[in-house]
Amino acid sequence: MLKCYKFLSLFCCAITLVNYAVYGQSTESDKISAYINKANQIGLFNGNILVIDHGKVVYKAAIGYADASKQIPLSTSYRFHIGSIAKEFDAVGIMMLKEEGKLSLDDKVSKFFPELPSWAEKISIKNLLQYTSGLPDVKWRTVTSDADNWKDLEALKQLDFEPGTGYAYNNNNTFLRRKIIEKVTGMTIKDFIEQKMLKPFGIYSGVVDPTDSEPLMAKSFNDNYRQDALIYPISGWVCLNIDDFNKWAACIKNFKIISAASTREILTPIAPGKQCGLGFGTMNGDTLLSHVHDGIALHYQALEVTEALNDRTIILLTNQRHDNVYDLNTAIEAILDGKTYEQPRKSILKEYQKQLDTISAKQALLLYHDLKIKSPEAYGFDNENTLNEIGYFYMDKNQLDDAVSIFEYNTMLFPASGNVYDSLGEAYNKKGDKQKALINYKKSVALDPTNSSAKEIIQGLEKQ
Repeated sequence: MLKCYKFLSLFCCAITLVNYAVYGQSTESDKISAYINKANQIGLFNGNILVIDHGKVVYKAAIGYADASKQIPLSTSYRFHIGSIAKEFDAVGIMMLKEEGKLSLDDKVSKFFPELPSWAEKISIKNLLQYTSGLPDVKWRTVTSDADNWKDLEALKQLDFEPGTGYAYNNNNTFLRRKIIEKVTGMTIKDFIEQKMLKPFGIYSGVVDPTDSEPLMAKSFNDNYRQDALIYPISGWVCLNIDDFNKWAACIKNFKIISAASTREILTPIAPGKQCGLGFGTMNGDTLLSHVHDGIALHYQALEVTEALNDRTIILLTNQRHDNVYDLNTAIEAILDGKTYEQPRKSILKEYQKQLDTISAKQALLLYHDLKIKSPEAYGFDNENTLNEIGYFYMDKNQLDDAVSIFEYNTMLFPASGNVYDSLGEAYNKKGDKQKALINYKKSVALDPTNSSAKEIIQGLEKQ
């Protein structure tokens, strides 16, 4: 399910296109260029991109604007906030200190901060790396500094669950990892990252927690070109340009900073679909096979995908978030592999959110068909996600009958998709109709036997 923003019209989007270092005019680079430029032209991408395949740069570009003024074109020298990908730096920092013998992953938080409540005696550093600590998330509405967040932790009476018994991906785990690094080294997290992790490995333009006056810092903005201020409720957020991001990804892949064993420790989650310190990834012995991590902050969004078998790295950095970096990556990988791919499409939900907020599912389907006639190439009518996201929009508003109507129609359009039946089953389940929920979850599993979450839900419903 995607969060929604109002969408730029085709005529207001940035058309400033700058391509760098496209080596030759290969079919792949031409296709990627056409794809990304079209995404920009219809308001779906503003940012920088790097595509490396079989160890060679296939495509590298800066497309769109550096800030909301629409006066400054991006270049590949601009740095972007990389959101949660910055958590890799404190995770790697912890492992650096472990390798130096300065801490153990079994150490409890209380060893470093005895002033914290008794729950700190239960949480290990490994819990913090795996998001199994039981800590609640940062109170983003009231926290404006590290000091604010520390006071909240000092006042915390009870964890959400016993450490090691559950999983909750949140930033208090990150916050304490960073504070442990500061405690052990006597350095601020900013100085530690910049002096110990960036500059020694040739990442000279990387910066931590930059201000609005920082030069060559891409500023994020929404679809109405309202610019965000660079604010950091907690410290330790890394900003990189596209080349330095690639250097960092190579450091992880080639174990330049920490060993293969340490990398495995923060790459392997407690269960499939969960995250660890480095996001997601796989290893075969001491060889890293894949590494995937995405991050969001303000209207920034970033994605890094490394596939060792193809010596492939794709990095996407955007300062106008549209929640589509995985879709862009999927298309780029398909181009590289010589497979078919979907053209970029605008989202009906994003463009017509205000209208959908006041109409029923029946009226929404009329809108869908009207757009399908008038603008068949502009929206994703050949993709189940177009209606699926509208169904979830209604479900989030607790308009369950409308959600069911949308999902049911989607199963008629895409009867071979296990995903649409899963969504319909979810809506019926939320509505309290267990029988119809069970029917649709079973259809989903029949079409997609890998849907393990649906199998678990089926078992639970059959026990009721």
